[in-house]
Amino acid sequence: MNEDKRIAVLIDADNVSDKYIRYIIDEISNHGTPTYKRIYGDFTRSQMTSWKQVLLNHSIIPVQQYSYTTGKNASDAALIIDAMDILYSQNVDGFCIVSSDSDFTKLAARLRESGMLVIGMGEKKTPKPFIAACERFKYLEVLASMADKTEEVPTTKSPPATDDSKNGMTSKTQLVETIRTIINEVSDEDGWAYLGEIGSILNKRYPDFDTRNYGFTKLTPFVSSMKNFEVRSVKTSNPNITLKYVRNKK
Repeated sequence: MNEDKRIAVLIDADNVSDKYIRYIIDEISNHGTPTYKRIYGDFTRSQMTSWKQVLLNHSIIPVQQYSYTTGKNASDAALIIDAMDILYSQNVDGFCIVSSDSDFTKLAARLRESGMLVIGMGEKKTPKPFIAACERFKYLEVLASMADKTEEVPTTKSPPATDDSKNGMTSKTQLVETIRTIINEVSDEDGWAYLGEIGSILNKRYPDFDTRNYGFTKLTPFVSSMKNFEVRSVKTSNPNITLKYVRNKK
């Protein structure tokens, strides 16, 4: 993550609830600085009135788009046009597209072709093509639930096993097999692989991979909770930095 990255945050109001805005802005701050914050929709509709105070609180600029024709989404078109204008302005390092709509799949792919970091955010109903087109993808329900748990007492126990694939997320079983494969590919002669490198590769193979999806705030406790791996710590010359390595259990 790079705190200096300039990120354009573009939100599809027709496919996102206002209750998620705080979590969206907080999450983007982990990846960079939101230099553009725009939201697209027809704010003349009565069901959009709840957005007013939310937008003021987070300094998000609403882009009004009337529904000119039934069945046509003018908001999607406006978001795409703005994204391309921002891309050509060369004022940002990445984009965050917030929507559960597959209509932005081509846009995400085009932005990545131009070397942009593309972070997607949406609900678990988001179609797989849009998720795959993003470099990283965050589930809004997970961001909200993890934020709500910050006041709870930490526990060392792993969360109960669930079939994550039914929720649209990559299953933990599949992640175990992928991690085993990655270790075999990048480990040293003794079978140890740098955990940071494994995390980076996982993000590339699964754009929606986030340890918070599985109840963990960090990668180390997530991998340690699996009985398939050994994890060890290696001290460095800097007392504040400890490197983590992992290998497959024999």
